[in-house]
Amino acid sequence: MSESVIAVGQDHFNDPNNYSDTITKVSNWKMFMWLFLAQDAMTFFTMFAAYLGLRISQYATWPVPSSYLNIPKTAVMTFILICSSVTMVQALAAIQRGDQRKLRLWLSATVLGGLLFLFGQYLEYSELIVHEHLSMGRSLFDATFFILTSFHGLHVLSGVIYLASVLAKAGRYTAQNYTQVEIVGLYWHFVDLVWIILFTLVYLI
Repeated sequence: MSESVIAVGQDHFNDPNNYSDTITKVSNWKMFMWLFLAQDAMTFFTMFAAYLGLRISQYATWPVPSSYLNIPKTAVMTFILICSSVTMVQALAAIQRGDQRKLRLWLSATVLGGLLFLFGQYLEYSELIVHEHLSMGRSLFDATFFILTSFHGLHVLSGVIYLASVLAKAGRYTAQNYTQVEIVGLYWHFVDLVWIILFTLVYLI
């Protein structure tokens, strides 16, 4: 029998990686996610700092974001992403009660929220490229917009795939074994928080 995963019945397993003998008592998986999010946060904030530096240096010629960007539509996308963070909280709360059915329900809603956000971003890109003729090579405004939003969009896509993989194994998790659900929640909340900052900097200011 594998030392890393001890199977108990068909729909339950006990993963020793959920636990830690270190002084922090934080699981290996959770510690790894925190470290990943820390370095990812530094990457995003470095990009935000570069964006602000370029925008300040080009203040006289920098266009007003609302003249190109459809802020009301993007606000709806933002609301959907925030709601998906709420459903992620509900998913974790459900499995902490041992309710696998509601875990599946809320995780599905979270995946749907991520997919709707990505679809909204696809529509936004289509409109900007076809109708507004924005492109990476046209101006610094265009380049920074596409770099920042596409980099975040890649994180959303990765999160949707990650959530779907946890959803596919939902029958394994119980009120005593839900670390993987908690970890994917950490990632998803981080992605949502970054978008709120990005939306404020790029669209609203």
